Amino acid sequence: MNQSNLCPRFEKAITILSQRWTGLIIYQLLSGPQRFRSIESSLPISGRVLSERLKDLEQHGIVKRDVYPETPVRIEYSLTEKGLALEPVLKKVEAWSQEWLDVEEPS
Repeated sequence: MNQSNLCPRFEKAITILSQRWTGLIIYQLLSGPQRFRSIESSLPISGRVLSERLKDLEQHGIVKRDVYPETPVRIEYSLTEKGLALEPVLKKVEAWSQEWLDVEEPS
């Protein structure tokens, strides 16, 4: 397929979702709002990279960051309506992976 035939919106969506860890972060947030440490402990990702990805997802309107004025301050990340709209897509990818992919055992 010629590059010029790609839909620019599809290309942008794939570019966003194919960034390393992004899909897994979104998938993790499908279960509801979570704090940074909770996301970090559930994925093998450094805090720096997680912070970068969350900021990127916020800029794209996929994730929102809520700050609660408590002591200490509580910050939670959750999916926006735009982010939640990715749930059926990610569930289809999950089903596809279950049917078609093998998990390599660590050596």
